[in-house]
Amino acid sequence: MRDKKTNKGKGFARKINDWLHLWLGLASGIVVFIVSITGCFYAFQSEIKDALEPWRFVEVQADGFVPPSRLLDTAAKYMPGQVASGLTYADEQGAAAAGYFGQENGKRTFSVVFMNPYTGEFLKKQQTRGSGEFDFFRFIIDGHRALWLPYEIGRPIVGVATLVFVLLLITGLVMWWPKRWNKSNRKKSFSIKWNGRFKRINYDLHNVLGFYSLLLALALAVTGLVWSFTWFDKALYYVASGGEHKSEHHHPHSDLSNKDRDWTASITPLDSAWYATLKQVDQVGGMYMTPYLTDEDDSYEILVYHDVGSFYNQSEFFYDRYTLQPLEMEGSKFSEAKFADRLQMMNYDIHIGVIWGFPGKVLAFLVSLICASLPITGFLVWWNKRK
Repeated sequence: MRDKKTNKGKGFARKINDWLHLWLGLASGIVVFIVSITGCFYAFQSEIKDALEPWRFVEVQADGFVPPSRLLDTAAKYMPGQVASGLTYADEQGAAAAGYFGQENGKRTFSVVFMNPYTGEFLKKQQTRGSGEFDFFRFIIDGHRALWLPYEIGRPIVGVATLVFVLLLITGLVMWWPKRWNKSNRKKSFSIKWNGRFKRINYDLHNVLGFYSLLLALALAVTGLVWSFTWFDKALYYVASGGEHKSEHHHPHSDLSNKDRDWTASITPLDSAWYATLKQVDQVGGMYMTPYLTDEDDSYEILVYHDVGSFYNQSEFFYDRYTLQPLEMEGSKFSEAKFADRLQMMNYDIHIGVIWGFPGKVLAFLVSLICASLPITGFLVWWNKRK
């Protein structure tokens, strides 16, 4: 009877808001739970892998790193007949790694060869995809991105559910907002009555924790939507840039007029580009490059991460493949990029919380855990009201 009286006292807009919150929540609850709980595990992926995979670390040596060609020669011995798709250097304590895509029994595979960056010595070969062995974090990320369905099916479902979750956060805030800001209502809105009955505790867990996690949950959802929908990615860029349209990602091209020019240096063009990059940066927390170029006008690209463990503070360096002339691309360096481009570089770091360091990861874990609980506590609130 009390619920009916309370409902009668609501305006039409509030009734519509509450109706949307209820039925959108029931419709998307399972997907939101899966995406959120897998996000909890993924928040500490690097820490867990570091603890379980000792070959990812090396002893710091006084000599500098060996050039890319040394690492590629080592990796080629363990991946005969295959071409490395990427080469990475970590910080001074981390192993270097060469990645290889391939096919095995009709399935796409990905293998990694880990090496000592100081000596070029082989450390470990690991097939992280298509090996037939259970890969826990591959299982987690497949659930997070696509609900363990084929990606062309699962990703749109996750995207729509995430969009619905944003609407749930907004409608939930409207429902949480006290009609009167007196002492009693403030206490109900900001604290959990742990000594109450189960129904009251469950309601407070949904209502109060939902409010406290609102802004960070919104940040996690919005950064996820950037990968889910191209239109959302472009719209966010348009707003962040003050009305500019996002251009398609591209690289500067090599000058084809020099393609018949002989390379006479004693070291490879990739090594030369690597050395030239090291002269331009003071701090290197990691480095990625595409070692082998396919198109005639491709340029060498070397991506430098300036901070250990995060990715947003980055600089991209491009070099003509024939002359090693440096090439420039607008927005390729975080320190020089516009706000909208910086926001894009920060998207992944915000999504997993690493932008605030380890405390940020803990916060992302807790917020994801709360988000996973909201469909459960919300369902129980609805179920209890039906009795």
